[in-house]
Amino acid sequence: MFAHGQTVVQLMEQLAPKHYAVENDKIGLQLGTLQKEIKKVLIALDVTDEVVDEAIEIGAELIIAHHAIIYRPIAKLDTSTPAGKLYEKLIKHDIAVYIAHTNLDVAEGGINDWMGDLIGMAKDGRACLEDVHTDKLYKLVVFVPQSHHEQVLQALWKAGAGGIGGYSCCSFNIEGTGTFLPKEGAQPFIGEEGRMERVAEIRIEMIVPYSVHRRAVQAMLKAHPYEEVAYDLYPIDLKGRTFGLGRVGKLGEPVKLSELAENVKAAFDVPVVRVVGDTDRMIRKAAVLGGAGAKYVRHASFAGADVLITGDIDYHTAHDAIAAGMTIIDPGHNIEKIMKPRVAEWLNRELAERKYDTIAAASAISTEPFRFI
Repeated sequence: MFAHGQTVVQLMEQLAPKHYAVENDKIGLQLGTLQKEIKKVLIALDVTDEVVDEAIEIGAELIIAHHAIIYRPIAKLDTSTPAGKLYEKLIKHDIAVYIAHTNLDVAEGGINDWMGDLIGMAKDGRACLEDVHTDKLYKLVVFVPQSHHEQVLQALWKAGAGGIGGYSCCSFNIEGTGTFLPKEGAQPFIGEEGRMERVAEIRIEMIVPYSVHRRAVQAMLKAHPYEEVAYDLYPIDLKGRTFGLGRVGKLGEPVKLSELAENVKAAFDVPVVRVVGDTDRMIRKAAVLGGAGAKYVRHASFAGADVLITGDIDYHTAHDAIAAGMTIIDPGHNIEKIMKPRVAEWLNRELAERKYDTIAAASAISTEPFRFI
């Protein structure tokens, strides 16, 4: 059984929820339709002519990419232009294009966390460079027969509900009596049509972040035995977790800037990096940001980082960093290619867990526009 297009995207949005994206970012479905069966998904950094040919060759019906192919409203679709030809080829071969950009950057376990992992940044104490989204919190209240209490609890916890600060699997449970009268045509799990029932039930209360509330409710309904489930979901005036761009944290052990630069080259598989600052300086705390991070030099410095690892650093920003006593390693924008195998692996695992035959493949095409000679 192959997954429907909407199902694939829903799974992707568990990794990178759309509401994590910065304002006005061009994410989501950009071309084609998801109203179809998906046998293969191609995961790409950029959607170029070569990447589309690759998708055609492997029989992919969907491309999930990091960088958008449509940045601004299209006044006309001229298929004699490079962009028009690209759109035409995608449409003719019925290939949809879905974009996960800053939402994948911001996501926990997304691009910036992968970057931190690759340079040896400790997970403990890791923080964001710039906050983008604070999760709203909800209270979920549901009434469950005693026989299914544990089953519903486990389903909610697995869906991501019940977290408070550094604690997971948090809930409050009260025993009581539920009453109901099945009307004509009802098919009650307990009781009979037309007879008042009184059932020993447990009231479960649990905190649910906005980012997982739909998944949590669906999991609860699936685990609950009743035909009609009595539950409430309401917002509460408490701050949830904060998510943001970039990561900053301590390295496993201090290294010279020159050594870290070599580590970055190896970790991100790039032939060269640009370095700003004293190469003998010891680096204890690092900041990373996928893509173009020139405007985050001050953020990294304010966070106490000794170095910022990011792409697209310009001449004047480099001088400003030197004056501020900040070092930079610029391995280029294309290092975001690390998302290709990782997203494919994540998506394949989620698809397999749900018994789908749909396969996600990482693009083998390099979209690095620069040549180093």
